[in-house]
Amino acid sequence: MTDTEIRLQKVLAAAGIGSRRSCEILIDQGRVSINGDLVREQGRRVDPEVDIIHVDGERLQTKAAIVVYALNKPKGVLTTMIDDQGRPCVGDYVTELDQRVFHVGRLDADTEGLLLLTNDGELANRLIHPSFGVEKTYVATVKELTNQSLLDLTKGVELDDGMAKASKARIMERAKNRVMVEVVIHEGRNRIVRRMFDAVGSPVTGLVRTKIGPVHLGQQRPGVLRVINGAQLRSLYTAAGL
Repeated sequence: MTDTEIRLQKVLAAAGIGSRRSCEILIDQGRVSINGDLVREQGRRVDPEVDIIHVDGERLQTKAAIVVYALNKPKGVLTTMIDDQGRPCVGDYVTELDQRVFHVGRLDADTEGLLLLTNDGELANRLIHPSFGVEKTYVATVKELTNQSLLDLTKGVELDDGMAKASKARIMERAKNRVMVEVVIHEGRNRIVRRMFDAVGSPVTGLVRTKIGPVHLGQQRPGVLRVINGAQLRSLYTAAGL
């Protein structure tokens, strides 16, 4: 036993799973694992900075230094932590944070919406890499879109850097001179959503990312930064296969 080890039920309670008594019940029920092994005995001690803990198959983030934030990036803001020309950038929104964070992937300046920031490199890599299959959802506004073009988005379109396709695409709203389309993709190539719509002859006039894995933008206002924690953080790590 080391000085950094503490009782498992205390770690679970601190992670927001429930009271210590309810966490003891979870342990009794065999719903908690440490480093891949189920735990049933009470009083087990763990090192929250080293041990990997799951509850009902969901990963707990127990490292005190790890943080994850969600930013609703406004239009016109560059996805970079600093801009040598003094233009508005994502770094402007995190100057008051105690930890140094970086953005997970990018949104081009004209695209608004959900952008995650963290200091967990492994999580970031898994959220970005298409092999882990973490879904990113966008709402694109175009002037017009035929049913065939909508189908082509899911069948796949040829871009200059290879094929690209949406796993889902649906029309949310049709109005005069405007169609709103929800598109779900698994990858993050540069300006890929805009290029996909260009390929089917419907250039994007507005684009918002609304979801990454289980994290929703919801009613979060542009320019607002919020902490991802609790059940949503556990679901995010699970979606990333951690």
